Amino acid sequence: MKYKTIIAALALAAAGAAQAEGSIRIAEQYGVTYLLLNIAQEQKLIEKHGRQQGIDVKVEWTQLSGGAAINDALLSGAIDIAGAGVGPLLTIWDRTRDRQNVRGVASLGSFPYYLISNNPKVKSIADFTEKDKIALPAVTVSVQARVLQMAVAKQWGDKEFNRLDKYTQTLPHPDAVKAIIAGGTEITGHFATPPFQEQELAQNPNARVVLSSYDVQGGPSSSTVLYATEKYRKENPKTYRAFVSALAEAADYASKNPEGAADIYLRVNKSKVDRALLVKIFRNPDSQFKTYPQNTLGLAQFMHRVGAIKNKPESWKDYFFDDPVVNGGS
Repeated sequence: MKYKTIIAALALAAAGAAQAEGSIRIAEQYGVTYLLLNIAQEQKLIEKHGRQQGIDVKVEWTQLSGGAAINDALLSGAIDIAGAGVGPLLTIWDRTRDRQNVRGVASLGSFPYYLISNNPKVKSIADFTEKDKIALPAVTVSVQARVLQMAVAKQWGDKEFNRLDKYTQTLPHPDAVKAIIAGGTEITGHFATPPFQEQELAQNPNARVVLSSYDVQGGPSSSTVLYATEKYRKENPKTYRAFVSALAEAADYASKNPEGAADIYLRVNKSKVDRALLVKIFRNPDSQFKTYPQNTLGLAQFMHRVGAIKNKPESWKDYFFDDPVVNGGS
């Protein structure tokens, strides 16, 4: 759906809504998968769309690492909007069903995640041994952990889905990058995100791609999503609409302005990542800035099949709120 159409639909949906409180606390993690939030932050798009709704929105930004920490923050009431992978969303959706009723708000786009190794002996997931440690944002919870389990199940069967879990270790992406580039540590693998995976491949000649999330999931798939409690959405309708409208505008900007998006990422994150590398990532056809979820149901049903979640989703709509920004999801 085009940006202007989304905004018009959101405005219509908000027409009869109650007065919102005008406060929103957003938690993101590390990497360019959070670019849309960076754009919304620098361009003050949430505040802009709040004024269009007739309210002044106070926005608070925080940065955490790992889906487990994000989920804990959301359930404790420390944040209103959570940013994490599809795996953490499904975990908290399952856990809060018929209680807080956490659901997805929107996707932050689709990016391939690479499992990188600097061990010359590791050419496939079958080559990892007890001498290897694979860094992940959150063991067993993060989307990287779930995609790895999905890959393992495809190779050895569903009963063996957690076969490599014992080799995984929770580590923030920036720390994992340092370990992979430098070498010589127990961290020989990193299931990463852009731009960290590209940095590793560029700066360590021994680094190689062991697998891609797109290969495991069968094509472009939403990597990072945003989610919230049903209570926040109901009690803050105008603030919520301002947020999703801002997200739609940010996605439109990122799609049309890869160089401008790279500059914003560098400024907001005070990053020293090579600008040309960022532009290359944003121009890659595999990077898709879409607010509706892509290809998430397969992972959701896999997690149910292996017992990671109790409730079986029949559709992606089971774990996403019904909003114009997610029309056309999967």
